[in-house]
This record gives sequence, C-alpha cells and structure tokens, in this order.
Amino acid sequence: MAELITIDDPDDPRLRDYTGLTDVELRRRREPAEGLFIAEGEKVIRRARQAGYEMRSMLLSAKWVDVMRDVIDEVPAPVYAIQPDLAERVTGYHVHRGALASMQRKPLPDAAGLLADARRVVVMESVNDHTNIGAIFRSAAALGMDAVLLSPDCADPLYRRSVKVSMGAVFSVPYARLDAWPRGLEAVREAGFKLLALTPAEKATSIDEAAPHRLDRVALMLGAEGDGLSTQALRAADEWVRIPMAHGVDSLNVGAAAAVAFYAVATGRPEA
Repeated sequence: MAELITIDDPDDPRLRDYTGLTDVELRRRREPAEGLFIAEGEKVIRRARQAGYEMRSMLLSAKWVDVMRDVIDEVPAPVYAIQPDLAERVTGYHVHRGALASMQRKPLPDAAGLLADARRVVVMESVNDHTNIGAIFRSAAALGMDAVLLSPDCADPLYRRSVKVSMGAVFSVPYARLDAWPRGLEAVREAGFKLLALTPAEKATSIDEAAPHRLDRVALMLGAEGDGLSTQALRAADEWVRIPMAHGVDSLNVGAAAAVAFYAVATGRPEA
C-alpha cells in the first residue's frame, strides 16, 4: 500500500520528478537520462500500470485521492497530496486533470526483435512534434499497426505531451529506434518488409492502387510535418505512395495522413 504524504513546500526534493514540466528542453534531457516519464490523468496512469510500467510516485490534488484510491492501495510508491496552486508552482502549469504519476521507463527493444513478429510497421523520420507523435501512436494502436520504428532524431514518445495526446496508446504499440539512418532501413527490407514512402509527390502511386493490405509485410514511412521524408529516405523506399486528394488540397497534417494510410495498410478490420 502506498504512503499518502501531504506536502506544502514547492521546493520539497521529493517533488523533483514533477518540477518544470513545461520546460521542454529540460524535460527532454532529464527524463530519458533519469529513466522516468510522466503520466497525466487517471486513464493514462491506469493504462501505464496495465502496460507494466513501475510507478515511482504519484502527485494528486485532494479531490483525486478518492478517485485513485484503488491505485494508492495497490502500489508501494509514495503518493504526494498537494493543493492545486502548489501543483501549478511545481509543474509550471495548471494541472487540469489533478493526477500525475512519475513512471519508470523500460529498456527499449531492438528493432530486429520487433520486426521478427510484425507484419505492419510504421517508420517515422524526424517527426519531432510531440503532438504528432502522440496522434500517430493513437492511430497506429487503433488501426492495428504492429510496431513503430523511429529515426534517431524523432521526438520521445514517452514525453508527457505525446503520452497525453495518445491517451496512453504509446503503451500499446511497441517501438524501437533505428540507430543508423537511413542505413537502418535496409535491415527492415531484409526482414521481408516492403518499404512504402508516404509522400504527396505527383509521381507517387495512389495508395489504393498500391493495395498495401494485400502485401505480406509492409513498412509505411512517414516524414516530419512540412518537410516530409528526406531525399535519402525516399531513395531508400521500394515505392512511393500518396493519398488521393480533392479540391486542390496538396497535403494533410502528418497525424491525419497517418490515420488514412494505416487504414489502407490494415488487413481487414483491426482487432479490438
């Protein structure tokens, strides 16, 4: 059973995991280095625990203590009860959902291990917007993608904003980083995947015509918002595919494009 501790000092060192949550550069450095991430909101905290992440501590405003009582009773980690204004001073923003948890990261699997059992894979290059990362993971989970591979410069899927936007779907889809880029794509091809690069280029094949759902193994490549896939990544692809568009629209937000493409890639209806 967790220990419920009331804290009224924003400088209390026990709150260190939660300090400066709006300082993106600080948190990008600290969280991976210290092996932690922040889960925000009741649903996300519960999903993190269901996915097997160990809780380091929990930070609750008073009204959330009863809501999270079952979690408090089940975990050995300390639970800090603080007033909402104090939470804002510690974190740097108004914690609307009133519940935060510091969770312990797990070691990332290697890409080869993920590819061995997968058939539908997402490959992201330079997607460094946390909102887009979260949206893509949420769609990947909902539409039955098996795994996600990230280029070295992609944003952290376990950053608080990514986790929040995904509603915890980042815990449902396994992911790994390709340390060598774009050379790592060759290992994906050697594992039996056809590399499809999603691009609005006119010479790309319509994704309907490419019929990716009929392929045995597909790796769908997505680039960053605006820039899209790099020239090197496009050259490494087996085929370029595009989403047909109307009314003179030339592209979609990468999160929206990913959802459309995942549906086209999925074999039948995704499992619940």
